[in-house]
Amino acid sequence: MSPTDAVTTAIRPTPRSTATLAANRLSLPEVVAQSIGTVAPSGTPALVIPVVFAVAGNGTWLAYLFATIALLFVAWSVNQFARHTASPGALYVFAGQGLGGLWGVIAGWSLLIAYLFTAGAVIGGAVNSLLVLAHTFGVQNSDQALTIVVSLAVIAGAWFLAYRDIRLSTRTTLAIELATVVLILVVVIGAVLFVGPVVDKAQFSLEGVGSDQLRLGLVLAFFSFVGFESATTLGAEAKDPHRAIPRAVFVSVLAIGLLFIISAYGLTSIFHGQTVSLDKAEAPLTTAAEGIHIRFVGSLIDLGVALSFFACTLGSINAGARVLFALSRHGLFHRSASAAHHLNATPHVAVSLLAVIAIALSLGLTQSGHGLLDTFGLLGTIATYGFLFAYILVAAGAPFFLRRIGHYKPWHALVSIITILLLLIPLAGSLYPVPAWPYSILPYIFLGLLALGVAWFLLLKVFSPASLAALEADLVPTSQSEAQVQTQAKVRS
Repeated sequence: MSPTDAVTTAIRPTPRSTATLAANRLSLPEVVAQSIGTVAPSGTPALVIPVVFAVAGNGTWLAYLFATIALLFVAWSVNQFARHTASPGALYVFAGQGLGGLWGVIAGWSLLIAYLFTAGAVIGGAVNSLLVLAHTFGVQNSDQALTIVVSLAVIAGAWFLAYRDIRLSTRTTLAIELATVVLILVVVIGAVLFVGPVVDKAQFSLEGVGSDQLRLGLVLAFFSFVGFESATTLGAEAKDPHRAIPRAVFVSVLAIGLLFIISAYGLTSIFHGQTVSLDKAEAPLTTAAEGIHIRFVGSLIDLGVALSFFACTLGSINAGARVLFALSRHGLFHRSASAAHHLNATPHVAVSLLAVIAIALSLGLTQSGHGLLDTFGLLGTIATYGFLFAYILVAAGAPFFLRRIGHYKPWHALVSIITILLLLIPLAGSLYPVPAWPYSILPYIFLGLLALGVAWFLLLKVFSPASLAALEADLVPTSQSEAQVQTQAKVRS
């Protein structure tokens, strides 16, 4: 056995619980579905691209092209670990194996915050999309009572699927996203071909686009991709995880990036000359569908977008629960969250806890006077800080990890530096110029939540170091000889 195969394949069970997550259960399409579902790509053409257009104008497509290239660099860093390590701790374990325990814990709590706040954000997105669909059929009731009922229905459905079966979750996600993406592409490409212009000179020449506009557009475009790495949280639940998960990570970024670039170019082109600009349109895809006389498809897309946000809620809870499961088994959270259901083989306690907190975050904002899209933006921004922190730490740790397992080459360090610089663009752009209230305090809210998790780790390290034994074991890549002994022991057992 070479060092390539000589790294942990799953979180090692501790005496706290003998139950484990299901192994070798998910096929490659189902693994891809986990990443795609967490990104919710169908929601970007409907909600995010118009926002990017508001700042980047004719440079919207270019912002998404840059973001796709940057995230491919991030995917490369993630895959250096994913080819050797399959763990529900995902980027938490990856960063720890590259940089050490403290940085791994920072990545772990960052990732947990990211998934949790994403789940809360997209509940609001799902409700908003359903209300937009209701408005197209003449239903104008959008009071707080209806928001509460629909929000509870969204989280209840996501909780049930996440609690019941990871395969059912990923298959549901795959069906929703595939159907909706096909309809979006039919409408966008059809409208460009039949309404035009096919060749939009204003976009190719970047008419009216300055460097500051493109930079701000790039910041927002990055936000469309966060969560693409969530396939890594499946760990050994995937069949042949060391091959399936890296492929899923790469395919997710590339496929989603192409969808975003095509949609950004197409929608910008379609809305040139319209009385309502792209950033002011309530339902841009429905407007595009009307332009080619298939309005009913626009309504189906609105429904698909709502279901896509539901799938994102589901994917975020699935991913976040597995990170919490790993944190708990490492002694960093209450032991109850390390339990796996004896029949469903899901982290059912962690799933339930995250579902409760996510709905509390969402309803806490919507019922205190914030609009659904404001809720989506506020919670989504905090989540994005978590993703960016985790991505940066994984990119920084990749060369050290590769050196540790004997695969390091000098160009690996160069790729790592480029990746970190690319990630600093959206991070810096979201902090300066200082955004308006309440976005100006969001970085401090994130840092405060992160500090709580890190402080707990440091306290345990000082006063109860024995409780972190499993953490230390999983964050150190196994040597070749140790891996052979472990493999032989497993065969004998």
